[in-house]
Formats: sequence, structure tokens, C-alpha cells
Amino acid sequence: MDAVVLERPQQIRIRPVPGLGKVGPGEVRIGVHTVGICGSDVHYYTHGRIGPYVVEAPMVLGHEASGTVLEVGEGVTHLAVGDRVCVEPGIPNPRSRASRLGMYNVDPDVRFWATPPVHGCLQPEVVHPADFTYRLPDQLPLEEGALIEPFAVAVHAVTKAGISPGDVVAVAGAGTIGVLTAIAAAASGASRVYISDVAPEKFAKIEAYPTIHPVDATRQELADVVREATDGWGADVVFEASGNPRAFDSLWETPAPGGTVVLVGIPVDPVPLDVAAAQARELRIETVFRYANAYSRAIELAASPSVDLGGLISATYPLEEAVAAFERGAEARPGDTKIQIRVAGA
Repeated sequence: MDAVVLERPQQIRIRPVPGLGKVGPGEVRIGVHTVGICGSDVHYYTHGRIGPYVVEAPMVLGHEASGTVLEVGEGVTHLAVGDRVCVEPGIPNPRSRASRLGMYNVDPDVRFWATPPVHGCLQPEVVHPADFTYRLPDQLPLEEGALIEPFAVAVHAVTKAGISPGDVVAVAGAGTIGVLTAIAAAASGASRVYISDVAPEKFAKIEAYPTIHPVDATRQELADVVREATDGWGADVVFEASGNPRAFDSLWETPAPGGTVVLVGIPVDPVPLDVAAAQARELRIETVFRYANAYSRAIELAASPSVDLGGLISATYPLEEAVAAFERGAEARPGDTKIQIRVAGA
């Protein structure tokens, strides 16, 4: 099979890779249709590492996948050949303490696609546990199915935030995860969502959502806008989705007393935490690492009339143009939200 292989930093080739093994009990073989390019994929391409994860050997990229079931293994009853599916890319150790506690995303033994040394899904077929493979409803096309993976991050963050109907929400950062978090918050009962970024071009993707209000961070501080809109009280929930250290300068001024701050973006280096400022307002601080038990909710929400994931797709490249797709991803065009690669199909 031809796959998209990161040979070394700045070098991607489309070349044959070894075929897959047999489908075992509890597994399915999936014909991959669409794969989204994540910021982590681009980071491996440009830098060859993310924190402790270093690309030391050629690696197949990609972890945001949708496709069609081609074969089911023994004991699989909830999926059938021909089912359209999306795939949760992390495989935990089911016997680990983290998994038994329901926090399998922080299992130290989790094997996550396209995280060294685990190969990803930018190839025509993959074999995957059926328990982490989800049937798509008829109204969700495969292109949107490939967006369920990043949407699951947003749904997990909103779930941990505990948003209540009528809450005012603020989101720092309008990258893919920030926009998806704003959409998930609005669909989960927030009355108003204020989202800020230094690139106002990114706000075009949220124009269809009347309760999401953009804040141009080059002209206004998110904290100032939120305080003015809430008579000085602040936001009930604040999501930090940029990972930019500068966002933390005014982060603690944005939430209301007793509010919640959810840290979604991952800074490259350590950032300061103003404990006194957080204590003075008795803020609750939550952190997010990927997701756990979020895929089914993400699919249900994506299939509802309140969400349109398709509107976030900026460009789709065929597999043979995968190098160009990654080069565009590395450009970080302000107007781009999600770039996808079509592995199979017209």
C-alpha cells in the first residue's frame, strides 16, 4: 500500500509500506476515506518532535480518520461490512489502572496513531479495535466524520467545564480546537460565546453561529470585552485554546468569581500560573489531554442541526498531493481551519 510517510523532518514521501496483518478478534479492517491534518502532524513534519515524542524512524502520519468497514473480526457485533465509520486513534491498555478508572486517555501505555513510534492512518487500509470504531449516522458525510477526532477534544473540554444553560463563555484562540470548542459550548447551552484571536480571518468559519462573537485580539483584550458585556462580572467558563504564553497574561481576569478555567491548548514551554489571582476568585481549573469517552457524544452533537462541521473544511487534497497539503499546513494560513486528504474515493 502507498502511505504518507514522514522520512525525516521536512521530508514526506508517498511510498509503499508493508501490508497489514490479519484481522483478529474484536478488530475491524477499515478502508480509509478521509484524513484531516492536525497541528501535531505539521509539527512532526516541520520539527520532527513534540516534547518527549521524537521521530527517530520513518512514520506514517495522520490520526483524524473516517472510512468504511471492509472486514470484521470474531466477536464484533456492533459493526458490519459497509458501515461508514470514524476512528478513535488512541488504543489504551484495557487492564491499566487509568483505563479501569475511565481515564484511558492518560494511560501511560496508550498507543496513539502518528505519535512516535506508532504509525498513523494516512494509508488505504488500517486494522483497528472495533471498540474504538464508531458508526456514522446517515446525515454525517465521511469528510465530517474525519472531523470527529478534533471535535471530541472540544466536547471533552466542554464536558469537563460543566457548562450550564445560559452560561457566558470565553475562548482564547480561534484555531481548529478553539473554534470547535466555541461551537460545542454554544451547542451545549451557552447563551453567548466570545472567541478571540490575533488573526480575524479565522472568524469567517463561525459567522453561521449567531451566539458566537469574535474578538479581534489585535484591537481588544478578551477580558475587557467580556467584562463590558457582563457588567463587570466576567465569563462563567473560560477556555484557553491557543497554547500561547501571552494568553496567560490576562487569563485570570476573564472569568467571573467562582468561574471555571479549562486549559485546552498546550504551551511548548512552561507558563506562569498566578495562584493568588485564581484563589482570589476561587476559580476552578480543569485541564484537558485529548479526550476520553467523548466520541459518541461528539458524533451525536455533530449530527444535530446546531453544528455544521463541514463548514470548517478549508481544502481537500488527493493522496497523491499529500506533500502539497502538508506544505500548506506548515504555512499556517490565517484563513485555514482544517485541511484534509482524500485517501480513497472520487
